[in-house]
Amino acid sequence: MIEALKSDEIVNKVGGRFKLCALVQRRLGQLMDGSRPLVERDGRSDLELVVEEIMQDKITLEFVDESAGENARSDEPLL
Repeated sequence: MIEALKSDEIVNKVGGRFKLCALVQRRLGQLMDGSRPLVERDGRSDLELVVEEIMQDKITLEFVDESAGENARSDEPLL
């Protein structure tokens, strides 16, 4: 098991378990579609890479309301 997932640190960093799940799912999809990892792979699985990217603040979950302009926030998650 990935050690970072055993503590609440990663959950608190993202802002909750649901947001963590959404961020992990979105980033895993990007990696499977060919996106390059933002940290060294070093033989790690995609899930381990995503967790490391979150722990190193390489990715975050943001909500942007496209109808209100670029700086407004909404319910649509972006990476």
